[in-house]
Amino acid sequence: MTTARRQAKLQERLEAVRLARPGEKGEERGCCWPGCERPGRYPAPRSRERLRDFIWFCLEHVREYNRNWDYFAGMSAEEIDAHRFRDFTWHRPSWPFGVGFDPLRTRFRDAHGLFGEGGGSSGRPADGFAGKAREMADRLGLEPGFTLAELKDRYKRLVKKYHPDLNGSCQEAEERLKLINEAYTYLLGQRLYL
Repeated sequence: MTTARRQAKLQERLEAVRLARPGEKGEERGCCWPGCERPGRYPAPRSRERLRDFIWFCLEHVREYNRNWDYFAGMSAEEIDAHRFRDFTWHRPSWPFGVGFDPLRTRFRDAHGLFGEGGGSSGRPADGFAGKAREMADRLGLEPGFTLAELKDRYKRLVKKYHPDLNGSCQEAEERLKLINEAYTYLLGQRLYL
């Protein structure tokens, strides 16, 4: 197929799918204003409920229609306030902070209490840690409710105390240091500090 023929076919396809604009191909709309014979080239919404359904007017009458049209006509003051409030979220549903965020509570600290009552709730049991978390905290000698600074400080002190270079390559101190490293890594990775 020659290039000229391809271009002709492409042009034919483009013409077939091209959308006609109002006023093309003899589709002139008339103004919807009673008694007006001019062409209606300017859209105006039919009502508040049907904003994308248009009435077509001439320029003079669309100006008159817009001047007299009241979006809030027929609404009470409370309904208008509620509508304006929903404008903040583009009339889409929204929920208060914290609804549906339970999985995140175990991972993130809520320092300002945005995700529920009890400001700073981390989703842990009331008595502190359970299971492996309790074991790891005991290895470092920490009580539930410790901060990141306390965790790091305790880790540094224990590393200095049990480091093999300071204990003459003592096998027991080396094993203890491995357990300390494991506990520190676990508590830091799980973000079990305040």
